[in-house]
Amino acid sequence: MTVRAVCFDLLSALLDSGAVWDAVAGELGAPGLGRRWRRTYLALTSEEGGYRPYLDVVADAAGAVGLPPRASGLLEERWDRLEPWPDVRLALERLALPLAVVTNCAAVLGRRAAARVGVTFDVVVTAEEAGAYKPDPAPYRLACERLGQAPAGVAYVAGSPFDARGALAQGFQVTWVNRLHDAEPPELAAARVTPSLEGWRP
Repeated sequence: MTVRAVCFDLLSALLDSGAVWDAVAGELGAPGLGRRWRRTYLALTSEEGGYRPYLDVVADAAGAVGLPPRASGLLEERWDRLEPWPDVRLALERLALPLAVVTNCAAVLGRRAAARVGVTFDVVVTAEEAGAYKPDPAPYRLACERLGQAPAGVAYVAGSPFDARGALAQGFQVTWVNRLHDAEPPELAAARVTPSLEGWRP
């Protein structure tokens, strides 16, 4: 199937957001809780469905792992410290196709995060705009609508197993960038799996 556009998860596949969560947890005196906090947040958004304020979900995840309520606001303050993974810019710059990102966060934060990648995206879709969190179909469908493409013609690069599952269900050509070397669920057998974007082609 011909690829006519490429869509990326933003906060896991393209940005090393876990490093910022780690740093915030460290500022709060719990340096070992950052990744656990982020994984809990990912699990919560995967079950959330309809959108509710992103920072409220982040705060719920913080509370679940023992971080104080102000963790969410501190993460927002540190948002512009997000950095792309080392392989990202070169991988995106060599793609002569329309580029999109779909991200599970608020509209303002999504645009700030997209700007941190250092590459111009044709489409930026946030959970807030779509009215739902991935893996709900709404964010994926909004991305396709804005790209003017059917899912079958779009290569989707997921950053988590939750996202890969949602993208497969919508009919995208899915690659999961498994940067954290998580176990590969059997339901993702139809997805390509790679540890990074180095040398990756849609």
